[in-house]
Amino acid sequence: MKSHGTKVLIADDHTLVAEACKKLLEPEFNVVGIVADGRSLLRKTKELRPDVVISDIAMPQLNGLDAGEQIKQQFPSIKLIYLTMNTKADVAAEAFRRGASGYVVKHCSAEELVVAVRRVLRNESYLSPTITRDTVDFLLRSGSVFSEQKRLSSRQREVLQLLAEGKSMKEIAYILNLKPGTVAFHKYRIMETIDAKSNAELIEYAIKTSALSTV
Repeated sequence: MKSHGTKVLIADDHTLVAEACKKLLEPEFNVVGIVADGRSLLRKTKELRPDVVISDIAMPQLNGLDAGEQIKQQFPSIKLIYLTMNTKADVAAEAFRRGASGYVVKHCSAEELVVAVRRVLRNESYLSPTITRDTVDFLLRSGSVFSEQKRLSSRQREVLQLLAEGKSMKEIAYILNLKPGTVAFHKYRIMETIDAKSNAELIEYAIKTSALSTV
């Protein structure tokens, strides 16, 4: 029986994956939208106020972890499920630390995603069996996940990702609705924080750290 009262928003930059998720969920849930990047996810969440957000981690403009963290800060009642290729326990732990209720890997069975949605709606958590729960719990307790990136503010991480995507300062200013001088300031502070001596070192670091979103 379809639960028309449960609204689901899907975020994935691969159209085939997003459409497959929609087809899978629609018999039981009301899929209210599909978006392809993290910034569109934030806008649509504010507009549609879904009950559940299903998001990839690797997305352009704003990765799923940062987008999800912002969603949970603004709308704590929204249930957040990550659907990702990333099977690393430290990434899963970081997702839960930032407010996720579910973490599903993309090579799981189709039914697993439906089960995850059902569970989070019952205020339970869900983790794909392919990732060891004990390891995730240990990492959550240790508090050491992504300690290097924690030195950067959320805005600095946004600027860093856009730099890794090859965006110019002007493009970044437009995307983030900032003045170019403000973007330049963030870039300077990032370089200072990570001890980058040149633009080349900064971009190398940006590409390296963006790996959490692309694995």
